[in-house]
Amino acid sequence: MKAYHVVGQAPMYTNTFLLISEAGHGVVIDPAAAAADYGQLLRKEGASLTHIFCTHGHFDHVGSAAELKEEWNAKLWCEAADLEGGQFYPLTQADSGYQEGGVIQVDEMSFTVWHTPGHTPGSVCLLCGEYLFTGDTLFAGSVGRTDLPGGSTRQLSDSLRKLAGLPIPPTAQVLPGHGDLSTFGEELKNNWYIRKSVSRQDW
Repeated sequence: MKAYHVVGQAPMYTNTFLLISEAGHGVVIDPAAAAADYGQLLRKEGASLTHIFCTHGHFDHVGSAAELKEEWNAKLWCEAADLEGGQFYPLTQADSGYQEGGVIQVDEMSFTVWHTPGHTPGSVCLLCGEYLFTGDTLFAGSVGRTDLPGGSTRQLSDSLRKLAGLPIPPTAQVLPGHGDLSTFGEELKNNWYIRKSVSRQDW
């Protein structure tokens, strides 16, 4: 497997990621960069895009989803709760949502998915080996906003408590939707929001 960190377009500069299997099948997580950026990498590797995983449906995470799906005939995954077709949630349809705790297999790459609502109703986190894609649920030292439409501080606190109890290796790299990268162990130890959630104290 090869992994690429692709930075989304200004002004949000969303973190997005492209994984390519040994068989040449590509997976984009949060398609916020220009479709051509992913296409250039895929063609360089002689690969084709087969899956698009959205950690949630906010506009700054799904900007090239429709274009990529059409160009590559890739399967698009996003939770129905985030398919509103409005200003914040521009997508109106997806090929599939996610099963709680389910595993999506793409060649040798196994993606385990957990629902983590709070930033949006349909937020998820995905674990693939040592990579934990957290979208806007969990940042390095912080968490996603809950003051936007569909956000819930209580749900996000519950989701952080849930993440802390999952069998996620402490060495797993936290790959968030914005900002710096981290490890899950560092967040369990130092992230104030996780520590408060686990102790069931209000933020």
